[in-house]
Amino acid sequence: MEKKHNFSWDKLYLAVVFVFLYVPIVYLLAYSFNKGDTMNSFTGFSMRHFAELFSDTRLIVILLETFMLAFLSALIATAVGTFGALSIYYVKKRQQRMALLSLNNILMVSPDVIIGASFLILFTTIGSLVGGIGLGFWTVLLSHVAFSIPIVVLMVLPKLQEMNESMVSAAYDLGANNFQVLKDIILPFLTPGIIAGYFMAFTYSLDDFAVTFFVTGNGFTTLAVEIYSRARRGVSLEINALSTLVFLFALVLVVGYYYISKDNKSKKKSERRQKGGVMR
Repeated sequence: MEKKHNFSWDKLYLAVVFVFLYVPIVYLLAYSFNKGDTMNSFTGFSMRHFAELFSDTRLIVILLETFMLAFLSALIATAVGTFGALSIYYVKKRQQRMALLSLNNILMVSPDVIIGASFLILFTTIGSLVGGIGLGFWTVLLSHVAFSIPIVVLMVLPKLQEMNESMVSAAYDLGANNFQVLKDIILPFLTPGIIAGYFMAFTYSLDDFAVTFFVTGNGFTTLAVEIYSRARRGVSLEINALSTLVFLFALVLVVGYYYISKDNKSKKKSERRQKGGVMR
């Protein structure tokens, strides 16, 4: 019998898309190990640009401050966004709930330039009225928290919709108060969505440029703004080395999130099996 070779257009499409997305990244990372000073030709393997990167004190400080900003803004946005999602979910009137969701989604689709300009106007107005408030770390932090909250809400809401309300009702029937229901039932069930929201908020904060460009000042800057200002003077392979380290860190985050999600799924399966065994 002759073997039939089925040509799959969907696999070809996926291959083309991934090649288009990852070839520039691989090209950028490969030249971070270039012995030369340009990306015109690969002259040999060298770690020189990584040594130059770690000797650049200003860039290392900016890198650490950027990660600290991303961790902190993602943490605050995750806390606020989680309780915001709970508030939206438990609104009784459907019209009010849809209105709140629409307001949340508007922030998601609004251009970053508009958001950045609006925050700039807000902070400068407050600074002129109150005095002593200048653009810097805190204005960038508040801006990042603000545009990250809608992302967290969209990550947590689907998990809320999957939750079985009978568990909450049973907990109340057994005498649990609101705090106990939230701590022991709702938040553990929402953990995968909360973790996903945190990672998304962290990523958005880490690579944001447009909003940060408007609200930064007083000697504080982030990695995206610094790379932009240096790229205008010519791309250095030191930036390639920095990009390699950030990419590897992002890869570690993705792998960590995968294993956390996998562990949560395995725990849920084991709990279901235990419940099934008890019922039998």
